[in-house]
Amino acid sequence: MILEVAALTIRPGQNSQFEAAFAQAQAIIASMPGYLGHELQRCIEHDHEYLLLVRWTSVAAHEEGFRQSSQYQEWKRLLHHFYDPFPRVLHFAALPGLRG
Repeated sequence: MILEVAALTIRPGQNSQFEAAFAQAQAIIASMPGYLGHELQRCIEHDHEYLLLVRWTSVAAHEEGFRQSSQYQEWKRLLHHFYDPFPRVLHFAALPGLRG
């Protein structure tokens, strides 16, 4: 399993609009091959900061399968105008024997 981690900074005053758009957009990502699950968390100290965690079967499922799909265009339309700056997205793999 691969964990996609995206730190999202939302334009001030647009939290509720972003959360409503994400509620709609999450069906898109959940329908993609290789998708295993996701969660969106809002920062307690800075309410315009979010952390998106998406579990994929592989980096290719995210980078090629999702980002190169026609559905990604709808994802972008729904969400990308909320970001300032555009998020940095990284992929992580668990280290065997180093989990609780």
